[in-house]
Amino acid sequence: MGGCLTSVESVSSGDGTDFEQRSGNLSPTISGNPQPAIMFGDSYEFEPQSTDPDGDPLTFLIQNKPSWANFDASTGRLFGQPTLGDIGVYDNIAISVSDSTASRSLRAFTITVSQSALGSVTLNWVAPTENTDSSPLLDLAGYKIYYGTRSGEYNYEIQIDSAGLTTYVVENLVEDTYYFAATAFNSSGVESEFSREATKTVN
Repeated sequence: MGGCLTSVESVSSGDGTDFEQRSGNLSPTISGNPQPAIMFGDSYEFEPQSTDPDGDPLTFLIQNKPSWANFDASTGRLFGQPTLGDIGVYDNIAISVSDSTASRSLRAFTITVSQSALGSVTLNWVAPTENTDSSPLLDLAGYKIYYGTRSGEYNYEIQIDSAGLTTYVVENLVEDTYYFAATAFNSSGVESEFSREATKTVN
């Protein structure tokens, strides 16, 4: 499969790691798209999606939890309402899930508490029709959007489980220049290479 991101426009006003698996046990899964920014005074809430193939009970852990936020270890829910005094950038937040034998973690993410109005960026792409070997792509399952504020360094990942969707609005962005790349993946989870990078400044 080839890269798929073709255009980006502003309409303005963030995978599993730490994997351990032992014989006889299947590791849990965890996924989700944490909101990268929030205005002070607004409510923040993120809860990852997580399952265990064995039906084992799950517990969640967090590292670098923002001081203004609460965390539910039974669901992985991160929530809170930052105040004016909480304005700033909260880096390297990591949420992991464990079935007591194996664990997996979300990609570490950042939450920015902003005093300024937040913006958004609209991404558009063309669905790929061929695999890299030029054979027809018959089992396209969706896309992943990667982005960050440095070229080639993508701190945020958004998974889109829809082959028919070719437009996506990335919301809650603070004023900055963002770099975007996209991939496509098939029903077996095989992911394409990155598309050409697209850039947009939110102001």
